[in-house]
Amino acid sequence: MKILALDTTSGACSVALYSGGQICEQFVRAERDHTRRLLPMVDQVLAEAGLSLGQLDALAVSRGPGSFTGLRIAISFTQGLAFAADKPVVPVSSLAALAAGARRSHPEWRDAPIVAMLDARMQQVYWGIYAAETPNDSMLPEAVQDPERVVQRLREASLSQPLYGAGPGWHYPPFADAPVAEYDLESPIHARDIAELALPLWQNGAAVAAEALEPLYLRDEITWQKRQKIRSK
Repeated sequence: MKILALDTTSGACSVALYSGGQICEQFVRAERDHTRRLLPMVDQVLAEAGLSLGQLDALAVSRGPGSFTGLRIAISFTQGLAFAADKPVVPVSSLAALAAGARRSHPEWRDAPIVAMLDARMQQVYWGIYAAETPNDSMLPEAVQDPERVVQRLREASLSQPLYGAGPGWHYPPFADAPVAEYDLESPIHARDIAELALPLWQNGAAVAAEALEPLYLRDEITWQKRQKIRSK
């Protein structure tokens, strides 16, 4: 199985190639210039593996949630590659990828649920909870909510302890009262984790045609309009 994965969801840009159980990745922390960086990174990982785009089985990309601009860049770029090579695409949750990367970086967390969290701005976060046994599926529905509401839901949920947190969304002060043993604000999303999460999804028939690929924003249009009105007052 050969899968090329891309991510520009947050403050990083990464490309990874999964081939026969091996992964090579290009990763850089960059708030801007994602569009300029992606193609050379794709060329590099393909060259390292001695493969061409046409030899891939599929592409994979973060479907969101995340930055509007970041998601559109990664998805549009992936669609272009998929159209050019006539390959399907596997959409992967950016929060699931964040949790998988944190579990890889913190082996001591390997058996515990991880609460992945991205800053949604407007004093809200995108979040989900991921167990090692079901890394693609959040134990509660992925959501965008105020930090206070997240803390409340974590306290009300019947979840095994300890819990751990990962991602830049944890910076809000109310999370000081969250029922987690520890959290890592610096956990980024890596394309290598998207590639690995894409493999079981591919095997379960979750790949889509390039033209059917859509981002998941979670925050609906009505909410965006209300927030824009508030900010303009």
